[in-house]
Amino acid sequence: MRGVVFDGKQPQVVDDLEIRDPGPGEVLVAVAAAGLCHSDLSVIDGTIPFPVPVVLGHEGAGVVSAVGAGVTHVAPGDHVCLSTLANCGACADCDRGRPTMCRKAIGRPGRPFSRAGEPLFQFASNSAFAERTIVKAVQAVKIPSALPLTSAALIGCGVLTGVGAVLNRAKVDRGDTVVVIGTGGIGLNVLQGARIAGASTIVAVDSNPVKEAVARQFGATHFLGSAEAEDVREILPTGADHVFECVGNTALIRRAIELLDRHGQAILLGMPAATAEASFVPAGLFLDKSILGCRYGSSRPQRDIALYADLYRQGRLLLDELVTETYPVEDFAKAADDAHHGRVARGVLTF
Repeated sequence: MRGVVFDGKQPQVVDDLEIRDPGPGEVLVAVAAAGLCHSDLSVIDGTIPFPVPVVLGHEGAGVVSAVGAGVTHVAPGDHVCLSTLANCGACADCDRGRPTMCRKAIGRPGRPFSRAGEPLFQFASNSAFAERTIVKAVQAVKIPSALPLTSAALIGCGVLTGVGAVLNRAKVDRGDTVVVIGTGGIGLNVLQGARIAGASTIVAVDSNPVKEAVARQFGATHFLGSAEAEDVREILPTGADHVFECVGNTALIRRAIELLDRHGQAILLGMPAATAEASFVPAGLFLDKSILGCRYGSSRPQRDIALYADLYRQGRLLLDELVTETYPVEDFAKAADDAHHGRVARGVLTF
């Protein structure tokens, strides 16, 4: 079968992948579509260290092909969105409704794939850049068959991360003020999360002026070409209640903190290099300001994916509009280049 493999030097599209049968508590999914996220590119450029060879991809949707023993919530033929959380469901964090903190879901990559007899790692417990993949049952979330799979694929990472950061982690309330630095796939979902939450002023910041139209479409009330404090404070004189940094730039992390109003919070979503260090003035935090990390939108995928699918049905959550372009998997190099240069909100690979 076809898939995108990274060997530590370069990614390549191959057609000789093999995958084992699903075991107990597992689901085999025929992947129909997979969004290309910057996290996949970060594995390639080394920003995210990951063992190789690995089958890339982590934002996908498809149709259940087979289920292992004990799986009852999905069946062959069901349409599913895939999450990256292979959480155990039984530890203290899972029991508290915090599956993103499950220690059994982090840093333990499996190897369900093989190529010419060599096992290959699975990225983010998912590997959606393959015609078929195996996930734990908890990762396969049933969705309505009327939801286009090219759009549904984006729920599994970009939407869960961006909208979830707003609703679950920051808990943006009606009338709050929000600044979003970076309007890529994650930033656009933060914007629409803030709109859904009822924020009164939503300032999008991006150095690319072409992104203004789509930023406003997703919920921005204002658009700025830079995060300079004087520009933001012309709109929000006392600062913002919430500033989301969606780029992963240490200077912008500092700026996010500087833009906060009293009792404000900076939410860090962009992924800097693993060894990168950011600096800020601690004295500014004593006005009840907070810096929040956020893993995967602090989401509970079985609950949140169903919620977002319903918001899409109501016309409140934009999904189709996120898909700038679709590519056959053979055009992975073009899709990666478009994503790297910011030409797309989200490119989607199809099988």
